[in-house]
Amino acid sequence: MPEFKDALTKDTFGAAGRHSHPDDTVIEVRDLKIGGGELTVIAGPCSVESREHILKIAGEIKDAGACILRGGAFKPRTSPYNFQGLGEEGLHFLADAGKAFDMPVISEITGVSQIGLFGDVDIIQVGARNMQNFELLREVGRLGKPVLIKRGFSNTLRELIFAADYVMNEGNPNVILCERGIRTFETYTRNTLDLSAVPVLKKLTHLPVIVDPSHATGRSEFVEPMVLAAVAAGADGIMIEVHDDPAHSLTDGRQAIDPEAFRKLVSRAKAVKAALKEGK
Repeated sequence: MPEFKDALTKDTFGAAGRHSHPDDTVIEVRDLKIGGGELTVIAGPCSVESREHILKIAGEIKDAGACILRGGAFKPRTSPYNFQGLGEEGLHFLADAGKAFDMPVISEITGVSQIGLFGDVDIIQVGARNMQNFELLREVGRLGKPVLIKRGFSNTLRELIFAADYVMNEGNPNVILCERGIRTFETYTRNTLDLSAVPVLKKLTHLPVIVDPSHATGRSEFVEPMVLAAVAAGADGIMIEVHDDPAHSLTDGRQAIDPEAFRKLVSRAKAVKAALKEGK
């Protein structure tokens, strides 16, 4: 409780704090706006598997209502024997798919040495494992591109906001916060999705907040209810893993949904968002 009281004090946070910027930040990526009342839908496979595959998925999710294409080229895996991504080649495939379907792309950076490879990536993702990689946060802040920061497995919201400050202190105001579940004693789901993070972050900061229920639950059958709950909680966007053949996905197939399920999910999520607007 003392830490939470401290988190609410005026001088706790810097550039990311609500006190320094009372109005909500809206981040522009090409012609797209993240924040400001609209629901941003980010979708795509966990990892870029081939040029043909990412093009196929991009077309299907764009048609279903996604506005940003995701795909991992560098995959930090717990086991060194699992698929680690296609690296630079994967980034090229992702960028090509984004251009083909006129969608901004987002991909995860895992080290400072990769900075020069992300020239065609519209939004740089700093994953949960790197949330407190302060050197990396400073370097991506200097790029000026929008940065999405995922909450670490065992990190507090206060620590997540400070991670945003590391980026913003380098002169980059374009930061997006992402709740992707935290590690608890529960093992039935991959992580425990902390939906209270959404209203708390919206109170403490002016930054857009999105939710990733795919990594949070780790199970495809729980993705939709958590998406609807996240939208109802006030999330500015959602990030969903979509694969046309989840059983044969090279990474995290258990949590991916297929394009048809994604289409239905987007429709229902937008209905919840519309209902919230009507209720105001």
